[in-house]
Amino acid sequence: MFILSKLLLFAILPLTWVIVLLIWALITKNSRLRGKLLFTGLILLYLFSVPLLLNTYARLWRYPAAQLKQNNVYSCAIILGGFGSEKQDSSGYFNSASDRFIQGVKLKTTNQVSHILVTGGNASINPDGFSEGRWVQNQLKTLNVADSSVLIEGQSRNTIENAAYTKRLLAARHLPPPYLLVTSDFHMRRAMLIFKKSGINVVPYPCHYIAGVDKQGLYSLLPSAETLHYWELYSKEIVGYVVAVWHKY
Repeated sequence: MFILSKLLLFAILPLTWVIVLLIWALITKNSRLRGKLLFTGLILLYLFSVPLLLNTYARLWRYPAAQLKQNNVYSCAIILGGFGSEKQDSSGYFNSASDRFIQGVKLKTTNQVSHILVTGGNASINPDGFSEGRWVQNQLKTLNVADSSVLIEGQSRNTIENAAYTKRLLAARHLPPPYLLVTSDFHMRRAMLIFKKSGINVVPYPCHYIAGVDKQGLYSLLPSAETLHYWELYSKEIVGYVVAVWHKY
């Protein structure tokens, strides 16, 4: 299922559709069909590269953030991995999703949670020895976050495994629910589905907003390579959500 989800993601990427249409147009001998394929491919390329369509979809997909109770200390903030990546030398670095880490540490240092749990291993099809969870544990030490308030899960490859391993850790430490679930805005809907179906009482704490929050202007009609990249992230969420709906927990 892990490998099949990777293949399905590639198949539904908007850029994949565009490339297939353009290649088809190059190899077909039917001049009339070639024109239709080129036109369709260029229209799709434009639609999926303008921020307007992406921002509209992002607002519809968004899972609303919960209003946290004032002066209420939650037992744990669950920080989903994906913000730490591996370098060529097998060390780690903070990537564009690092707001997950920032917000999680902020919750701890402002005493809104008593513990933080970081869950994430290595999502590569052919993983080596790098574990995001273990790497993050060292980063927390450099920030003088007490080991006694940190839980690390460094084996999971996806969100379904995040939830499964997290559930065991929370039970072992006897931390009472509800827990704050910290992850990217575009990922929250899938994460909430999986954690709830896994029997974990979580409160959504989204961060790392990449679309659907800025004011719309004329720029939203201009093509952008960045927008195409963001569609890859949202396409991944569609695949993951479908898998999560049918997965047996």
